Amino acid sequence: MDFQENTKLGRYEIRKKIGAGGMGEVYLATDNQLERNIALKVLPAEFCCDAERVRRFKQEARAASALNHPNIITIHEIGEVEDRLFIATEFIEGETLREKIRKNDLSVYESVRIAEQIAAGLSVAHQDHIIHRDIKPENIMIRSDGYAKILDFGLAKLVDKTTEMLDAEAETRAQVNTRPGMVMGSVSYMSPEQARGRKIDGRTDIWSLGVVLYEMLTGKNPFVGETVSDSLAALIHVEPKPLDVNRPVDLQRIVRKTLQKDTDKRYQTVKDLLIDLEDAAEELKFQNKLERTGAPNREETKTQILNATTTDVAHTTSSAEYVASEIKRHKSASMVGLAILLLAISGLGYWFFANRSASISQIESIAVMPFVNEGGNADVEYLSDGMTETLINSLSQLPKLSVKARSSVFRYKGKDVSPQTVGNELTVQAVLNGRVVQRGDNLTLSLELVDARTGNQIWGEQYNRKQTDLVALQSEIARDVSQKLRTRLSGAEEQQVAKTYTANPEAYQLYLQGLYHWHKRTPEDIRKSIALFRQATEKDSSYAQAYAGLALAYSILPFNSTMTQQQIKENRIKERAALSKAQELDDSLPEVHLELAAFKEANDWDFAAAEAEYKRAIELNPNYATARQWYSEFLSFMGRHEEAFAQINKAHEIDPFSRAVNANIGLRFYEARRFDEAIAQYKKGIEMEPNYPIVHAFLAGAYEAKGMYQEAIAERRIAGILLEEESAESSERKAAAFTQALKTGGAQGYWRKHLELSLKEYEQGYETAFGIAVNYARLGDRDLAFEWLEKSFATHEEGLVSIKTESAFDALSPDPRFSDLVRRIGLPQ
Repeated sequence: MDFQENTKLGRYEIRKKIGAGGMGEVYLATDNQLERNIALKVLPAEFCCDAERVRRFKQEARAASALNHPNIITIHEIGEVEDRLFIATEFIEGETLREKIRKNDLSVYESVRIAEQIAAGLSVAHQDHIIHRDIKPENIMIRSDGYAKILDFGLAKLVDKTTEMLDAEAETRAQVNTRPGMVMGSVSYMSPEQARGRKIDGRTDIWSLGVVLYEMLTGKNPFVGETVSDSLAALIHVEPKPLDVNRPVDLQRIVRKTLQKDTDKRYQTVKDLLIDLEDAAEELKFQNKLERTGAPNREETKTQILNATTTDVAHTTSSAEYVASEIKRHKSASMVGLAILLLAISGLGYWFFANRSASISQIESIAVMPFVNEGGNADVEYLSDGMTETLINSLSQLPKLSVKARSSVFRYKGKDVSPQTVGNELTVQAVLNGRVVQRGDNLTLSLELVDARTGNQIWGEQYNRKQTDLVALQSEIARDVSQKLRTRLSGAEEQQVAKTYTANPEAYQLYLQGLYHWHKRTPEDIRKSIALFRQATEKDSSYAQAYAGLALAYSILPFNSTMTQQQIKENRIKERAALSKAQELDDSLPEVHLELAAFKEANDWDFAAAEAEYKRAIELNPNYATARQWYSEFLSFMGRHEEAFAQINKAHEIDPFSRAVNANIGLRFYEARRFDEAIAQYKKGIEMEPNYPIVHAFLAGAYEAKGMYQEAIAERRIAGILLEEESAESSERKAAAFTQALKTGGAQGYWRKHLELSLKEYEQGYETAFGIAVNYARLGDRDLAFEWLEKSFATHEEGLVSIKTESAFDALSPDPRFSDLVRRIGLPQ
C-alpha cells in the first residue's frame, strides 16, 4: 500500500511518491529533525515476510552506507517503523541518466564526464570490495549542475576484504552471494559472466559502465533484443557495432576495451578506466577550446596548405607519389612549396603541442587563499574560514602536492594581493581564490584557480547549494580541485581527498565554528572552541574529527592561559578521553597520531612509541607543518639536533609565515646552544607577529643564557602582559624589582629574585618543581637543584623531558646524579 502525503515514519514525513521498483517504493519526505528533504525507499509490506528480499534490502543500506564519495548517494539511516523497513538517503534534484539519453541532449564531452564520475564512484566502492552489479542509466542521477550520483546498491555484492577481488564466490561468503547459476541485474547491462551466472568481480561493473557510455554516445543499447533471451544471446555472443568513425580514436578504444567479453582483455580495474576517461575528457575539452577560440581546424588547415601548393591532383595518387612527381616537374617551385608546407605543419604542430603541454602540466604546489565572506556578515565568518581550512586539509593528503598551511595563507586575509605576489612570496605554482555568499539557507561558492606566474585563470566554477548540503559540497570541491590540478590519484588517495567525517550538517557547522575560535588562541576563544567541539560530538557521536579538535583544544589551553598544575592535570585527563574516542572512531586522522605522540613523549616517557606516532602523523599528512614542528622538538630533546633542524626547516617550507614554526626555529638554535642565532630568529618572529607572547618569553630565555639580563627583563614584562597574567602596572613593578635586584646583586641577585617569585608561585600551584630546579641551577646550588629535579621526577612532570636541552643544567651534566636521572627518564645518554 502506498503511503499518503503527511504520513509519518519516525522523524520523517512523507510528501509524495517519486518512484517504485522491485526493491521498494521511493518517496520524497521531510526530515523534521534536521529540516531537510530526503528520499525514503520503503520495502513493500507484502515483501516484509520474504527473508531474501529483506536481506537484500538491508544489504543495499550496508553496502552504500559504508561508502563515502561525492558520486555515490549518501545514506542517512536504515530504520524500521511498524514492521516497515526503510532507507533514508539524500534527496537529489535532477533527472536520471535515462531521461537525459531519451532527450538526446548529451554532447560527447558530457557523456565522457558522466562516465568519468561514475568510474570515480565505482573506484571507491571497489576499494571497499563492493561490486554494484546493476549499473544502468536508471541508477544514475544527474543533478542540474551536471554532477552524477550512483544510486541503488541493492544488488551490491560485499566481497571479503581479506581475499582478492577475483575470488568472489568462496563458500565463506554465502550470506552475500547469489545461488550458483542465478542471474541478477538488468539484462541489457549485464556482463557476459553475469548473464551466464558465473563468478563476478569488479570487471562486471566496468562492462556495465561501458554499455552505459556506448548508449550515451549513440543513443542505443548495443545488446537489446526483441526478447530477454535475444538480449542475453547478444551480449554473450555478438560484438557491438563500432562507434562512428568520427568519434575520437581514444574514445573508441575505451569503449572497445570495456566491452571485451573475455574479462582478461577488459580493463582490470576501474581505476585504469578512470585514468583513460580523464585523459579523454581533457582532450575533448582542449578541442572545444580550439573551436571556441577560432583555432584552425586541422583538416581545413591541411586542405588550405595543400591548395596553396598544388593544383588538380588525382584522388588516387598517394602523397609520396605526388610529391615525387611534382619535384621532377617543377623542382624550384615545388621545393618552395614543400618548404612552406613543412614550415606550416611544423608551426601548427608546435602551436598545438605547446598549448597542449601547457594545459596538461601537473601543478605541484598551491596556496588556497582565505575564502572571502562576500556578504560581510561577521556571524558567518567561520564558514568562509572553515571551508578554506577544510580544503587545505583535504588537499594536504596528496603526497605529490605541496599545499601551503593555513597560517601562511591567512596572513593575506582581507588584503588585495595579486596571484603573482602570492606565488613569489609562498613559492607556489597556483593560487586558488574563493568567494562565499550566504543568503538564508542558500550558499554560493565561486572558485578560481589561477596561474601564479601569469595571473591567468586555469579553471573556475560556481557552486550553488543549500547550507544543509555543506558536507557534500566540501567533498565535491576537494575532488574537483584535485582533478583540475591534474594530480593522478590512487583509489585510496581519491577517497581520502573527498572524505567527509560527518553526514550531520549541524555537527559540521559547529565544528567549523570551533575551528574559527581555536585559531584565535585567546583563553576565551579556546574555551569557546572546546564548548563548540563538544556540541558537535553531541550532534554526531561518531564525529572523529570533532573529538580530535576537542583534544587539540585541551592540549593548547595550558600554553595560552594561566592554569594551576592541578588544573593542567585535570585538563590532560579530558584531553586523553577525547583523544581516545577520536582514535577509536578513526585511526587515520594525522592529528590523532600527533596528539598520541605528544602524550607518549611527555606523559608516558615512552620515546620509541612517541617517535613512531610522530612519523605516522607525518606519513598520513606530509604537509602537516605542526607535526613536523613537534617532531623537531622531540628530536632536539633526544639530542639529535641535525635531524631536528631538518624537520623544523621542512615545517617552515610548508608554513613559512607560521609564528609558531618561526619561534621554534629559534628554540632549536637555543637548544643547540647557538644563542646568537636564536636571538636573531626570535627578533624575526617578533617583527612578523609582535603580539605573540611565547616568542617574547623565548627571547628572554636566550638573553638570560647570554647574560643580557636587562634585555631579558623587558621581554618577560611584555610576555606577561600579552598572556594576561598581570596588568601593565603590576608588570612594571615586577620589572623594577628585577632591575633593582640586578643592580644590587648582579646575576646572583637576578636569579635569587626569580627563585623568590617561583617558590611563591609553586605554593600557589602555578610553578613546577622543574622550574624551581632551573633557578637553583642558575644560582650554582647543585644539591638543591637535584633535590627539586627528584621532586619533578617523583610527580612525573611533563617538562622533565627537556632536561638535556635546558642550558641551566649544563653545569650539572658532569655529575653522576644527572646521568642517572637521564637514564631513569629514558632519554639517550
